[in-house]
Amino acid sequence: MSSGKLPIMELNVTQEVESRIYAENIQHEFWPLEEVDPKKARFPCCLVWAPLPVVSWLAPFIGHVGICREDGTVLDFFSSNLVNVDNFAFGSVARYLQLDREQSCFPPNLAGHKCKQRYVHAEFGTAITWDDAVQLSQRSFEHRTYNLFICNCHSFVANFLNRLAYQGSMNWNMVNVAALILLNGKWVDAFSVLRSFLPFMVVLFLGIFMVGWPFLIGLFSFSFLLVGWFLLGTYVFKNMLDC
Repeated sequence: MSSGKLPIMELNVTQEVESRIYAENIQHEFWPLEEVDPKKARFPCCLVWAPLPVVSWLAPFIGHVGICREDGTVLDFFSSNLVNVDNFAFGSVARYLQLDREQSCFPPNLAGHKCKQRYVHAEFGTAITWDDAVQLSQRSFEHRTYNLFICNCHSFVANFLNRLAYQGSMNWNMVNVAALILLNGKWVDAFSVLRSFLPFMVVLFLGIFMVGWPFLIGLFSFSFLLVGWFLLGTYVFKNMLDC
């Protein structure tokens, strides 16, 4: 090997090492987060949830979700071509889950990916910070048509989590986003539990009192069809719920 090529090779190796060091540093130098403050509606880096009118009265596991910036501002996809900022639809947050930024992939370049799906992640669209990912998802959904059964608030949050390759996954969708907040979320207070389940209990009591057991069958059928739609659309007919 000629002596002229050796310095060039050493320079390339040095640049690659510096690039990887920079990538590692940018992934771990996070702004310190403020405390969660429900009174001010500030939920830093949280996934948030609230019950829906009418729908949650019949199926209390169905609700409205949003994602929060690092300063705690809530964003949610509420209507066609509209992403609410600091104005969470359907009332105050009832349940929240603070996500771990360390489990996100913020690559400054292709070599900076810490997730195993670097090419899929790069093709989908990456971000270099948490708030950058929020902004990119916001811009994307400001040009989409809202549909409760096809393209809704859960789709918005799933898009955001896929931009982060959160927990190393690029397979976030409406179903596992709902499961994430329902299984791991924390209630804001006792009133939040009450407003989430009391309407359902009232409807259940009145239905049984006025109609009887056929009401329970109808209520169960409604929940079964609703869950079945999202499961089939997500895992069987995979292109059905793409928005």
